[in-house]
Amino acid sequence: QVQLVESGGGLVQAGESLTLSCAASGSIFILNTMGWYRQAPGQQRELVASITGRDSINYADSVKGRFTISRGYVKNTVYLQMNSLKPEDSAIYYCNADHYGQTYWGKGTLVTVSS
Repeated sequence: QVQLVESGGGLVQAGESLTLSCAASGSIFILNTMGWYRQAPGQQRELVASITGRDSINYADSVKGRFTISRGYVKNTVYLQMNSLKPEDSAIYYCNADHYGQTYWGKGTLVTVSS
C-alpha cells in the first residue's frame, strides 16, 4: 500500500518562504505524477502544482512565479518551494500521487500565513 507523508508546514509571515516535502513509501514503481493540492476552510480542494515522470509541470495561476515544484533524487519524493507567501495561501496542503489511475493522498500539512 502506497503511503504519502508530508512535512514542512508551519506558521510564517506574509512574504516569507516555506518548503514542503513529501515522501512516498510502499511502491516499487516510480510514481507517474506527484503533486500538491490545498484546501482552505470552507473551500474545495484545489490543485497547486503537479509534476509528471517526464517533468511536465503544471501550476495553479495563483501560485505561478512564487511556487516551485520539483522531484527529489530519492525515488518518489516531491518538494514544493513556496516563496512570497500570502495570507490567502493559508490552507492544509496535501501531497498527491497518481500512478496510471491509482490515486494516493497524504494526510496533509498545515500552512498558515499571517498578515
